[in-house]
Amino acid sequence: MATLGRRLLRPALALLLLLLGACGLLVLPSLFGEAGGDQRLDLRELLALSVAAAEAGGRRVRAVHEAGPDLQQRTKGKTQEGAAELLTAGDLQSHRRMASLWASTFPGVRVISEEHDEAALDLSEPWDGKIPLEIQKLVPSGQTVSKDSVTVWIDPLDATQEYTEGLLTYVTTMVCVAIDGKPVIGVIHKPFSGFTAWALVGQGTNVSARESYNERSPQLIVSRSHAGTVRTFSQKAFGTSVNIIPAGGAGYKVLSLLNLNKAEQPDQADAYLHITFIKKWDICAGNAVLSALGGHMTTLDGKDIDYRDSPGNKEGLIASVGLDHLELVKKVNGLGRAR
Repeated sequence: MATLGRRLLRPALALLLLLLGACGLLVLPSLFGEAGGDQRLDLRELLALSVAAAEAGGRRVRAVHEAGPDLQQRTKGKTQEGAAELLTAGDLQSHRRMASLWASTFPGVRVISEEHDEAALDLSEPWDGKIPLEIQKLVPSGQTVSKDSVTVWIDPLDATQEYTEGLLTYVTTMVCVAIDGKPVIGVIHKPFSGFTAWALVGQGTNVSARESYNERSPQLIVSRSHAGTVRTFSQKAFGTSVNIIPAGGAGYKVLSLLNLNKAEQPDQADAYLHITFIKKWDICAGNAVLSALGGHMTTLDGKDIDYRDSPGNKEGLIASVGLDHLELVKKVNGLGRAR
């Protein structure tokens, strides 16, 4: 593991720098750029922190579930389809840990999380600055982006409904870093198996696409909550023989498109289809992972999803890798408006 030296200065060196500065012998730049200028953030560090945050949140999610049957479950509202949106202690504890890591390490970076509460963030345990060896090998350092261009999306517990039902294979924690609205870093972590998928678009990833996919009659993975509705529209697009896989969690659905063993990922699909409103913290990480593999996640009419602004995507989505995405879009375009 490599330690991030420029932020974790040894006390003696820090004291020396302060003394030189006091004597007028040294002019220190700001942490990520020139003082008063554009602050720069290293992409490899952003990736490593994203992995650390997703895994730290996952440990909280698992600990709450293993502590006993009381998940302190309550309803925080309803989805646009009228289903209850659940909140548990696992959601909140994961949110606090993940958001605290970002706030203590990169203060001022815009972070958008699914959850919000009144508890103050704990800034006493910042990220330790360690870069996993796997990331060191695949991703070079020194590539930076403007701090102002960064938006971080956090999903502290994806598939909360399934979490309360004990369907734990669907549960993930996710972090996405968007640069100027484009998903560039994606991390999907499965707390109950310990598996983590990560990707930095254009640089590296620890996952891969499968060798082949069924383009003529694809298996579509869809939400458990409205699989019947999606089946009706999918049959119009792909024919009556189309196979629908109901599943929980957007992160799980993206993982079903990848080359993972069945023990880790029980379902394998050819494309991921969602025809209703969905929140961007649910999909940004998966979008980045697929993009890194040459895949796509777009609205049903083929538009890229912008991750700069409002948290909702009203246009549905179709996601794929290893298929002709434009052909998929031609088949599903209009499904959301037709429902």
